[in-house]
Amino acid sequence: MTSSSNKRRARAGIRLPLWALGVLLLLSLVLLVGSSVWLFRTVQSMASALEVSSPDFGTVEEPAPGAPVVVGETSGDPFNDTSVFISPDEVDRWSGNERVSILLLGVDQRCEEEGPTHTDSLMVATIDPVGLSAAVLSLPRDLWVEIPGFGVDRINQAYYLGQAYEYPGGGPALAMDAVEATLGISLDYFVAINFDAFIEGVDLIGGIEIDVPEAIDDPTYPDRCYGYDPFSIEPGLQLLDGEAALKYARTRATFGGDVDRAGRQQAVVMAVRHQVMQLNQLPQLITKSMQLWQTFQKNVRTNLTFEEALQILLLTQDIPKESISSAIVGYDYVYNETTPDGRQVLVPNREKIRELRDSIFKPPVVPTPVIENLPALMASEEARVAVYNGTATFGLAGATQEYLQTFGINITEVGNADSSTYRTTQVIDFGAHPNTTLYLTQLMSVPPLNISNGSQSEGDYDVLVIIGEDWEIPGS
Repeated sequence: MTSSSNKRRARAGIRLPLWALGVLLLLSLVLLVGSSVWLFRTVQSMASALEVSSPDFGTVEEPAPGAPVVVGETSGDPFNDTSVFISPDEVDRWSGNERVSILLLGVDQRCEEEGPTHTDSLMVATIDPVGLSAAVLSLPRDLWVEIPGFGVDRINQAYYLGQAYEYPGGGPALAMDAVEATLGISLDYFVAINFDAFIEGVDLIGGIEIDVPEAIDDPTYPDRCYGYDPFSIEPGLQLLDGEAALKYARTRATFGGDVDRAGRQQAVVMAVRHQVMQLNQLPQLITKSMQLWQTFQKNVRTNLTFEEALQILLLTQDIPKESISSAIVGYDYVYNETTPDGRQVLVPNREKIRELRDSIFKPPVVPTPVIENLPALMASEEARVAVYNGTATFGLAGATQEYLQTFGINITEVGNADSSTYRTTQVIDFGAHPNTTLYLTQLMSVPPLNISNGSQSEGDYDVLVIIGEDWEIPGS
C-alpha cells in the first residue's frame, strides 16, 4: 500500500512533537481513528475519506457536509461510555503484502507558539506483514543531510523549511522526502503526537513500567515554555505516569546525549506495547476508539485513514515481541563535525548507515518447500504465463521472459503492469496451477504469501507475474 509522493503531500500539513513515539503503532493509531465510527459501520467505503491534516494542534473544525460525524454524547470515560462503539471483529484485517513504513515526527513547539518550527526528533517504524516482524530506527536531529530543494542542513530543519516556504504538503512532506533521500527507502505515512496526547495516553493505560539503567538528574529539564522543570529518577524498575514518562523520554542529561535519549524513547515504545498487550487492553481501545479520538483529536495528526489505522493496529498485535527490533543511528554511524558557521553536526557515514538500513528493511527469507520433479509437475499443468513489468526499468519483462523460458516456463505474453511502482513481485493464479506458481516463487525468490488467486484473467494467460523492484535477473 505504498502512497505516491503527491498523494502523501496532499494529506500532509501538521505541526507536532514526538517521544510520544511511545504510543506508536499501539495506542497512537487508536487515537487517530477520528469521530467516524457510526459512519464506518454503515458505509465502510467512507473510511478513505477520513484523514487529519490540520496544520496546527488544538484546531478542531466543525465537520463539513458529508464528512464523518460524531454520534451521541460521551460520558468522558472511554471505557464506560456505551453510546457509540466498534467491535474489533468488524475491522477487516490488513491485506497488503508490502512493507509498511511510517515516519514519526515530533515538533519542538512551546508556549503555544505559532509559525514554522523544528522537529524535536524523528523515528521510522517499519512493519513486514508477510514475515510478521517490525523495526524502529531513530535518527538524531543533528544529522547533516541533503534536504531536497534546500541544500545540506540538519535533518530537523526539513520540517521548518517545509512550513516556512510552503513546500507542497508542508513540513511533514519535506521531512519525509529528506528521510527517504537519506536512507534510500520509501515512506508510506507519517504520525505526529504532541506532549498532551502522550501524557494522557500513558495515564489512560495505567502508566508504564521502565527498567531504568542509570540514575538521571536533570536540573535544567525544560518546561513547556522557556523555563526549567527539574527531573530526576533512580535506577531500577519504575512505574511512570504520563508526566514522568514524558520527562524520561525527553531528557538529555546522560553521557550519550541525544543517542541515549533515542534509546529511552524506544524503551518507552516497548513499555507501552507491553502494558497494552499484558492487560489485553487492545480490544477495549478499539471498541472505544471514537471516544478516545474525542480526547486526543487536538493533539494527534497523521495521513493514515481510519480504516488503515485500525488495520495496522491489529496487524501489530500479531507480531511477536521477539520479532520487533530497534536501532539508532548513533555515534558509530556518524562523524562529529563543525560547520563553517560554528554549528555542531553529525555527518553520516553512509556506508555504515546503508548496512544498518539493509539489516532492518530487508525482508526475512521465507522458506519454500522442496518438491521432487517440480519442473515435470509444472509442465503437466500446461499453464500459460504472462510477465508484466511493474517497475520503471525498461525491457525487464522481456529479459525475465528469456530467463524463465530457460527453465521451461511457458511464457505467452509480456507487457507493462498497471503501475511502475510495484515494490515486490506478485504471482497471480487464475485457476489451479499450484506447481507452476510454486516453481515461479523458487526461480524468482518470491515469498509464498505473494501468491494470490484471481477470478478471471484479462488476457490469454493462466498465471500472471507482475515484476516488482525486488527482482533482479540472476547474473545480470
